[in-house]
Amino acid sequence: MALPWLQRAELALFAAAFLCGAVAAAALTRTQGSFSGSCPLYGVVSLNRSSLALSRPSAPSLCYFVAGASGLLALYCLLLLLFWVYSSCIEDSHRGRIGLRVALAISTIAIFLVLVSACVLRFGTSSLCKSITSLNATISCSEAQKIPWTPPGTALQFYSNLHNAENSSWVSLVLWCMVLVLQVVQWKSEATPYPPLETGDSEWSSETDALFGPRLSHS
Repeated sequence: MALPWLQRAELALFAAAFLCGAVAAAALTRTQGSFSGSCPLYGVVSLNRSSLALSRPSAPSLCYFVAGASGLLALYCLLLLLFWVYSSCIEDSHRGRIGLRVALAISTIAIFLVLVSACVLRFGTSSLCKSITSLNATISCSEAQKIPWTPPGTALQFYSNLHNAENSSWVSLVLWCMVLVLQVVQWKSEATPYPPLETGDSEWSSETDALFGPRLSHS
């Protein structure tokens, strides 16, 4: 059974949100791994001779929260896609009002989580970059990727990864907002009652004929 076009558009947005969430989670996890498990967001960097070092990192749970939220939402999108692809292949693939209520609640929670994650990435990266540029060892965070870090091998492409994670989170936020709008439209269409049939309508006539038999015309 084919899905309604609004739901097909919703699933297309879920596919895009899955990619954005996966990119954000992978980029931040890779960045945290390059700092030996320390979270660089809102971190303080010190200058050790000619190399940089993350002297005061944030709590690892901060990066775990952002990466975990992005990863869980990406997993939800993937499972939802697989479910509806499977459901569209069988007879009944209609989502009822209860399903729409659950979907609206999940989308609202997802928007909140993605917004918080995007803000943490935005301001956390900005704080880290201010700490780096204040040392006068480099003019930008992107240039700091070319400077040696202590211990060696630390901070490999850290700014590029954080920048990709942030951009993916903002795009994901827009996608989730569009999903919520589509779900609200579907909710409104489901809640709209059908207009009552008038006695002169053809549908009314066909229903009364089926119940009481055709009416005889008086000439």
